[in-house]
Amino acid sequence: MDIEKLEKKILNKVDLEKEKAYNLNEYIYRNPETAYKEYKAYEKYLKMLKDEKIKVEEKYLGIKTAFKATINEDNNSDIKIGILAEYDALPKIGHACGHSASGALSFLAALSLFKNKNKLKGNIYLIGTPAEEFNGAKTDLANSGEFDDFSFVVMIHMLDKNNTHSKFQALDGYTFEFKGKPSHAAASPWNGRNAVNGMTLFMNALDMMRQQIKDGTRIHGMITEGGSSANTIPDYASCMYMFRYREMPYLEEVVNWSKEAAEGCAKATQTQVKITSPGRPLADLKPTPSTDKLIKEIYEELDVEVNKEEIVPLGSSDIGNLSYKCPAFHPTISISDEEVSPHTEEFAKCMLTYKTKWAIEKGAKTISALIVRSLFNESIIKNMKKDFKESK
Repeated sequence: MDIEKLEKKILNKVDLEKEKAYNLNEYIYRNPETAYKEYKAYEKYLKMLKDEKIKVEEKYLGIKTAFKATINEDNNSDIKIGILAEYDALPKIGHACGHSASGALSFLAALSLFKNKNKLKGNIYLIGTPAEEFNGAKTDLANSGEFDDFSFVVMIHMLDKNNTHSKFQALDGYTFEFKGKPSHAAASPWNGRNAVNGMTLFMNALDMMRQQIKDGTRIHGMITEGGSSANTIPDYASCMYMFRYREMPYLEEVVNWSKEAAEGCAKATQTQVKITSPGRPLADLKPTPSTDKLIKEIYEELDVEVNKEEIVPLGSSDIGNLSYKCPAFHPTISISDEEVSPHTEEFAKCMLTYKTKWAIEKGAKTISALIVRSLFNESIIKNMKKDFKESK
């Protein structure tokens, strides 16, 4: 088989089918839905996939707005590839992270591959992953065990730069609730146990910890409740803190240290502390340098100018959890010729521009080319697995 000819045919199919992706992007953009409430987006994806006669597993892994669509099935191959689609929005500012477009991009790549599936091999899936902005569903995918034997997963995120890969920090967060004993602050303070004192001591302990933690560690938080009357010894106080570092193992050390500090501060003030997590930890994104080089080659072939500046961490994302189970790729593509930051109204306004249509087309072609080359060049997936094992 002439692989170059097959790749060209699939990329031409991207051009023929791209209006469908543009319409999908616009529909989801105009109907923004937050984490785990992406009902309209979910139904839209299901309809479009079924209209193309693509088999879909609904409510994938028991998640109401997740799906798994089979793009190609090959019982004779152990290759498994997942194309990830995001579609949740942010409260108040809608698709200010560009998920309406990045999901449409993934759909377009999957559709173009499906239209040529008689010439493909391997098992290829389009996977709808809700709630990236909060407690992301990719964590459920990672915990399910179903991706432990995947060759790789891939998506492309919207940004103002064309990067071959992304950097994410590991993230964990907790609520610390201190409970004491109320009493009159003037008449009998000795009968009380001050929960705010316990919390304040803990916050000071965190600040002292900063002297001994590794560069790049982030500890940031806020007081969520600090008493209701200055004339009463407060019996309840709470704060929430988030912890970040570039690698999960060291982040776990910092988190365990903070929990011990909270318990020590409670003992020192004769209060009690309850430590709970409002979400789940997000891991860092494991590096895969060999594939970064391949994505750079594909970008350049498609006239996508690759950013030459140092790539800075984008924050945290649930794709990091998947990257601990199989190779996971998260390049970015520009939706603006000017600098514009994600999670802003300005970024959301870019979603219906000509440049975003360009990004959807080029991004879909990049994913398609990466998959075709991976299917027919054994060394590519072999190098992915090598990078994956070495990074762990």
